[in-house]
Amino acid sequence: MDLLRSIARRAMLERGLLPEFSSAARQQTEAISAAAAPTGHDIRDLRALLWASIDNDDSRDLDQLSVAQPQSGGAVKILVAIADVDAIVRAGSPVDDHARNNTTSVYTVPQIFPMLPERLSTDITSLGEGQERLAIVIDMTVQADRTISASQVYRALVRNQAKLTYDGVGAWLEGRAPAPDRLRAVAGLDQQLRIQDQIAQALRGVRRGHGALELETLEALPVFHGEALSDLRPETKNRAHELIEDFMIAANGVTAEYLTSKGVPSLRRVLRTPEKWSRIVALARQLGESLPREPSAPALNAFLTKRRQADPAHFADLSLSVIKLLGRGEYVLDLPGQRVAGHFGLAVNDYTHSTAPNRRFADLLTQRLLKATMSGRAAEYSPDELRSLAAHCTAQEDNAAKVERQVRKSAAALLLAPRIGQHFDAIVTGAADKGTWVRISAPTAEGKLVRGFEDLDVGDPCQVKLVHTDVARGFIDFERWR
Repeated sequence: MDLLRSIARRAMLERGLLPEFSSAARQQTEAISAAAAPTGHDIRDLRALLWASIDNDDSRDLDQLSVAQPQSGGAVKILVAIADVDAIVRAGSPVDDHARNNTTSVYTVPQIFPMLPERLSTDITSLGEGQERLAIVIDMTVQADRTISASQVYRALVRNQAKLTYDGVGAWLEGRAPAPDRLRAVAGLDQQLRIQDQIAQALRGVRRGHGALELETLEALPVFHGEALSDLRPETKNRAHELIEDFMIAANGVTAEYLTSKGVPSLRRVLRTPEKWSRIVALARQLGESLPREPSAPALNAFLTKRRQADPAHFADLSLSVIKLLGRGEYVLDLPGQRVAGHFGLAVNDYTHSTAPNRRFADLLTQRLLKATMSGRAAEYSPDELRSLAAHCTAQEDNAAKVERQVRKSAAALLLAPRIGQHFDAIVTGAADKGTWVRISAPTAEGKLVRGFEDLDVGDPCQVKLVHTDVARGFIDFERWR
């Protein structure tokens, strides 16, 4: 693990990311003794509601809570509470300077490099169980036809009644396991989550009808035996993941629309119409399907849905190929009176990032814009500064992804080193002048195809032999076997 930690730290520095907090940031953090106290008449007291968090088993930087309130006529009000990080981390402070540089928490195999000091993100600014915390509440009324008919944004004091996990809640919602202990311990929470799940699934159905892409990725998670890395296994989504994902998408849409309605410059998260659509069309043709010549999210999702049903075992491989060809999302400045690109993958026109201010700087920026707008104050950032920050957040997010991928490759190389000469089933994940890349499973790993890559393209299956690994540089080399 010491070797992987050293590799991770070096990768951070090479990509312009700070692996450690400055002495000034540490001093600022030590001086903060408690969570922010509510001040002002505009803060609602919502501590009595059945708020709960759902996150990874080991997550302590809890950014959001949710609760459902049934209304007349089949409508349901969904409230999403977002941690008020700005109440503690002020713009221009040493802690904020670190967050502004890195713009995101970086999750590597040996350790997490948090955007904010852990004393803040996992405690003082976290919506921890049993803790009273200030929050920004996104209040959405979902009608019986599952359209959002009304929404509000306001500040509130909230209390997390139960810290739940994706695995526990997901297995229960899907009927694979009994309710988790923490869920059963809070009276009424089981029915509360059933309602939330129903609304989330309905919202997902509406988005799917508009062409939102239903993709499945295999995120490789480290498995340890003590301090020793033993495997990299894919994480699979369940209904609990979908519940949170659907509510966060809806909340981010409401936030974007709110700022637009107030005539406020803001950041948008966009995924442009894919430039490599012709390759996606060719990929579908290889599978006996057809797509239109011009990009169409509904057509692409119909193709994906059909392939999931026809070949579920290989759907994650197809999803990875499509994701690579869609390109990466980016942050852009949205100015009043102007229109920016929407999000092709989510099939929405108005979308921002606002629901993870402990982990992403763009979300913290949006939170500050929201609070300034709600209080009638001028924004702390000029349009030119927001434009620059949008580009910086995009670049640093890309750098963080490269660090995570590089360290994951070093971890995979460490696991594969004793298996030189073995054969694996693989899928091509990248094909360009600089090289051809393939992914294997058991462990989940990506490497370069150094021989036999001719005529292969993204999405093609092949069989490969492992010929070389270099842990320090994260190199895994394969040659085509047959």
